[in-house]
Amino acid sequence: MARPIKDTPLLSKKEWERLEYEMAHIKPISKEKREEQRKAYEWSKSIATFPML
Repeated sequence: MARPIKDTPLLSKKEWERLEYEMAHIKPISKEKREEQRKAYEWSKSIATFPML
């Protein structure tokens, strides 16, 4: 039998304000970092044994 899914915890007001601030002030990443992340993704995709979109 499957275990029941736990309720999603609610954010406090302080956590919500911090989340709103972080979403409004997104820091752009460098082209080097983006390329590094793309290479890591491609490597992960190449060794995956399950279908990836």
